[in-house]
Amino acid sequence: MKPRQRFLALDSSTAQLAVAVMDNDELLKEMNVSGERNHSVHMHPVLAQIVEEAGLTIDEIDGIAVGMGPGSYTGVRMAVTAAKTLSWAKGIPVVGVSSLNAIAWGGLSFAMRDYSAPADNEQHWVIPLLDARRGQVYTALFTSGVDDAPQRLEPDAIRLMAAWIDIVAARLDALKEEERPASISFIGDVAIHKEAAERLGDVYGGVLNMVPYELEGRWVGRLGAMRLLQGESDERHALVPNYTQLSEAEANLQRKR
Repeated sequence: MKPRQRFLALDSSTAQLAVAVMDNDELLKEMNVSGERNHSVHMHPVLAQIVEEAGLTIDEIDGIAVGMGPGSYTGVRMAVTAAKTLSWAKGIPVVGVSSLNAIAWGGLSFAMRDYSAPADNEQHWVIPLLDARRGQVYTALFTSGVDDAPQRLEPDAIRLMAAWIDIVAARLDALKEEERPASISFIGDVAIHKEAAERLGDVYGGVLNMVPYELEGRWVGRLGAMRLLQGESDERHALVPNYTQLSEAEANLQRKR
């Protein structure tokens, strides 16, 4: 039997500071603190508190997982800097994970809570949304079974929401009926972009979910544990936040508006 490992997970890419301590791939302790992106005030006290409440010391942490964004520029940088510093000081591995992937997994768990009797190999599309203002969103596209970790179909990026819906709609329209997802869930800052998201119904006749959701540390922890338990690690000095930018075509389109 392999020895138990304890991991610290943190993400500050959104308005919520999400932190967790994992025992292998199981949640040991979690704290999610709404800080209105003022995470510099809360970061170190919360990290110290959660390790203590988990019944551990920082020297008993075997690895660190950190959300790499995309999201708030300053917020993402704080978590990544804290993770790299702890990794270096304690000589333990660090891995970066996609904050949007964590949002997709956490939100999907809510969307699928009342879902029963899934068909074999049934897949559900998940579209995380973080508002980036001026009609833009940090977003990606994932697919997942009811209980599976979401698998990526489109990369993390900042996109114009209207153009993004057209891209997803075209992808759907190109599928055969039997290849279409059983449901599509928009996760995160959905209220701001609900009208645009609902346009997807023009080409999709299945279940369209709108799931308001704030990131929870456990999903950053689970994504990180998947890598750390396989012996993976990132080179800490090369670990940089995912600062996404609009594509040139989308930037040109926005300038014309």
